[in-house]
Amino acid sequence: MKKFVFAMAAALLLGACSTQTDENKQENPATDNGNAAIENIMTRTSIRQYKDQPVEQEKVDIMLKAAMAAPTAVNLQPWHFIVITDKATIGLLSGKQPTNAPLLIAVCGDTDKTTMPDGNVKLPDFWVQDVSAATENLLLAAHALGLGAVWTGVFPAMDRVAEVANVLNCPKNIVPVAVVRVGYPDEAPQPKDKFKEENISYNKFGGKKE
Repeated sequence: MKKFVFAMAAALLLGACSTQTDENKQENPATDNGNAAIENIMTRTSIRQYKDQPVEQEKVDIMLKAAMAAPTAVNLQPWHFIVITDKATIGLLSGKQPTNAPLLIAVCGDTDKTTMPDGNVKLPDFWVQDVSAATENLLLAAHALGLGAVWTGVFPAMDRVAEVANVLNCPKNIVPVAVVRVGYPDEAPQPKDKFKEENISYNKFGGKKE
């Protein structure tokens, strides 16, 4: 059964990433080698308007598997995911930015998972990086599955952390980092080209490419 689930996930991810036309691929050097993973990264963009269509549980499962495949310091996996489909709860979490997303996923850090079981390695702050990596994986998986998603920030705005934690009844050790809105896109914004040479140095700050 597990093999079937992973095979289905791979097929969905690769299939959704390979929908671009040959003409478009020729215009984008990043996809010249047919690399579906690179194409998926380059074409992902934030989606804020969604169709009135629920997200299938199978796709939710794949997104969560992708999120938990993220790198994590010393493999502590200090994360917890809260899947939200209840409309009232979605409304409470939307704050000043109402959404018609049928699904929210709160990506949280578990601060009880910052120390190795033997107590010899303590990583009190790296959980933020781990949870952020998991959030990006979730966004990329959503895009590959034909869904739209947007990362709405929570941590480190502690008033927002407290608000989301209260709505979701989180214990003290579960810290909301992001609330990801997910659904079938009802808009088609073009991905932004964010590549800038001035943001790159070589060998040291300000170093030029040889």
